[in-house]
Amino acid sequence: MGDSLFEKIWPQVVRHEPPLLRELRGRNLAGLRGRVLEVGAGTGTNFPLYPREVTEVVALEPAPALRRRAVRAADGRIEVRPERLDQFHGAEPFDAVVFSLVLCSLPDPESAVRQVRELLRPGGELRFLEHVAAAGGMLEGVQKVADHTLWPRLFGNCHSHRDAESTITGAGFQVTAIERRMLAPSWVPFPTSPVVLGHSIR
Repeated sequence: MGDSLFEKIWPQVVRHEPPLLRELRGRNLAGLRGRVLEVGAGTGTNFPLYPREVTEVVALEPAPALRRRAVRAADGRIEVRPERLDQFHGAEPFDAVVFSLVLCSLPDPESAVRQVRELLRPGGELRFLEHVAAAGGMLEGVQKVADHTLWPRLFGNCHSHRDAESTITGAGFQVTAIERRMLAPSWVPFPTSPVVLGHSIR
């Protein structure tokens, strides 16, 4: 079976990410240490941004074309694995889990967040950088239309009108820091412009 359309598009998308998104990726990983699970590693965009204090990263990426790129981007600390999150069973607890633009695309985000909570040690962190629902206005309508038409088909099941923070707190995490940003000016109705950067603990 050939690569999906999303697997062909995504490497070009991340190659041309706006500088703000690259900055937010770095801040999402800042201060991490120990063992980290990254869910949906894509092409390995985050890999160079992990602090030296991170000793091991288990990076899950089930899409074959993206995983091949991620393997090439990995250093000795990083193991890229083919499982989906619902297929993964960690032998040891992790110090942190990282979501970067992935909750929007998971078929059951609530179940996924509950699962990663069980994979964390007590007091472990969930770091997240996610597309989120716009709070009213024209952009909210654009997101809803996009989510019910071609957007998920083009971008790996991405649904732009989701509430990542509520999903995370609903699974029992305590959000300790939150920041909402726009990747494009407010007058540009781009579905994935609103993002949230957050830290939470088990």
